[in-house]
Amino acid sequence: MEIKPERHPLKPFLPQEARLLMLGSFPPPRKRWCMDFYYPNFINDMWRIVGYIFFNDSQYFVDAQQKCFRKEAIVAFLEHKGIALYDMATVVKRLQANASDKYLEIVEATDVRALLSQLPRCKAVASTGEKSVSALCEMLGAPIVPRVGESIEVELEDRSVSVFRMPSSSRAYPMKLEHKAAVYANMFAQLELL
Repeated sequence: MEIKPERHPLKPFLPQEARLLMLGSFPPPRKRWCMDFYYPNFINDMWRIVGYIFFNDSQYFVDAQQKCFRKEAIVAFLEHKGIALYDMATVVKRLQANASDKYLEIVEATDVRALLSQLPRCKAVASTGEKSVSALCEMLGAPIVPRVGESIEVELEDRSVSVFRMPSSSRAYPMKLEHKAAVYANMFAQLELL
């Protein structure tokens, strides 16, 4: 049976004043969503990591009663801090019914340069998955792929951009939330967002 390509269900979230563009790989299947926004799977820890770092509360963006995240609070926070979101793949073939990088075949990669052209103040791109960071580095002509928690500088036509490789916020990634938060906090501090 042929696997049908799947187009990204969300538009890029691009606040005009964004200084950081965070790119995952691709959203999980819709049945795993608890909200209509990025990192929608309730067992993904991205919004717990962000809450832990900025509010000293991993539950800050969590609506425990509804078992979902507080989208309005997340959007307001991202707009205030200048953080844009999208994913490295615009079209994928999902080889298994999950969001694991291992089972995603990128059919059409996101044009990251086009996204950056819409974000004139953006000076950094962070990628949160192995497949995502490899595709990003290839697209931007980076000489190497940075190690988790590290960054490299890439020269584009109109600016220099730091490319950060971050730990996956998936619970399948074997690192405690507090340790992931420390890595993310270091990046946010370097970018003067913390």
